[in-house]
Amino acid sequence: MMQKLGIESLRPGPSGNPQAPNAANSDESKVHYENVPDPLVFESGKPVKKAKDWDKRKTELVELFDREMYGRTPENLPSVQWQLILEKDTLIGNTLAVYRRMKGIVDNSDYPSISVAIDFEYAVPKNVDKSVPLVLEFGWVWPVGMQRPPAPPGPSWQEQVLSEGWGFGVLIPTSYQPDNGAGLRSGIIGLMNQGEPRKLDDWGTLKAWAWGASRTLDLLQDDPAINGDQVVIEGLSRYGKAALVAMAYDERFAVGLIGSSGAGGAKLLRRVFGEQIENLASSGEYHWFAPNFIKYAGPLDQDDLPVDAHELIALCAPRPMFISVGSPTVEGQWIDGKGMFDAAVLAGPVYDLLGKKPLSVSEFPPIQTLVDGDLAFRQHEGGHTVGPNWPYFIEWARRYLE
Repeated sequence: MMQKLGIESLRPGPSGNPQAPNAANSDESKVHYENVPDPLVFESGKPVKKAKDWDKRKTELVELFDREMYGRTPENLPSVQWQLILEKDTLIGNTLAVYRRMKGIVDNSDYPSISVAIDFEYAVPKNVDKSVPLVLEFGWVWPVGMQRPPAPPGPSWQEQVLSEGWGFGVLIPTSYQPDNGAGLRSGIIGLMNQGEPRKLDDWGTLKAWAWGASRTLDLLQDDPAINGDQVVIEGLSRYGKAALVAMAYDERFAVGLIGSSGAGGAKLLRRVFGEQIENLASSGEYHWFAPNFIKYAGPLDQDDLPVDAHELIALCAPRPMFISVGSPTVEGQWIDGKGMFDAAVLAGPVYDLLGKKPLSVSEFPPIQTLVDGDLAFRQHEGGHTVGPNWPYFIEWARRYLE
């Protein structure tokens, strides 16, 4: 890909180790950024003045994100046939629920050498006489033998959601697109390319994961037990990035809970603080993006990128979004909580134009402060998790989910 782009070398990214000689910047006084693109200015330079003009500007932004950052989702994607693997009544916390495990078989008749299947499980409260909202999470599968971190005290997020009368679902994105560069020749990306390398503007793994979330939403919308118009998309870290991309590109997702998504997600890339564009374009993360994105760690830099994170958040407007991040002393500064807050502030005018409430303040708040609005933000006291923010999200989301 570097040869195709005419690039001989890439700039190395900073280290996430604060003690390293090349540690990422964590000094706010050294942060200076200018020329942040305005989501409410057309590429021609004319301002977006009316809500009815937003769709035209949105089309421009989607094209820029497709071409330069996340890649183009292919046309003529194969169908997915869902199979029920397991169904049972079970007690989850204090809630009696109907639990299902599903497998989505992707039609690979055009290229049988690559098989793709989507792993998904979900549960809804039993004995409920109406369709219910559902929180859909991009989830992890812990490798065999790997020690899991200790579970925090109190009910799990699934138990909290069920006790609210909502359903939950866990989608395993690596079941249909591996999380590494070699995996680009397999999964749904490899199937669409018949095992060949990507073109420069082809989709990356984040877009592929988002595709799987949309196919899962298809399934949920066909289930009469679920209100398909009230499905929340949620994820943490790289899956927070995927959740934000999924919400931006599929208007059917009603609400977003975006956890510690950082660079490549809700964090402003123009802010030289924490993880940087060079890290995203490195061998460990480049597969998340279109090959074109690599050039911004070579001859170009983050200031040359024609879009930034606030415009990805703006693509989700007018739908409500809650941005979650952990403590800078526990989670660390790599994620850049202020960079995500600032991006939400810059997306606010789009929400305002569309008649929704942006963040209620524009100054970065003290930790454990819920900044309310149809855009919401809270930095909790814990580490790299959504955990402590679940009760606050649920209370905030009640106004949108019935």
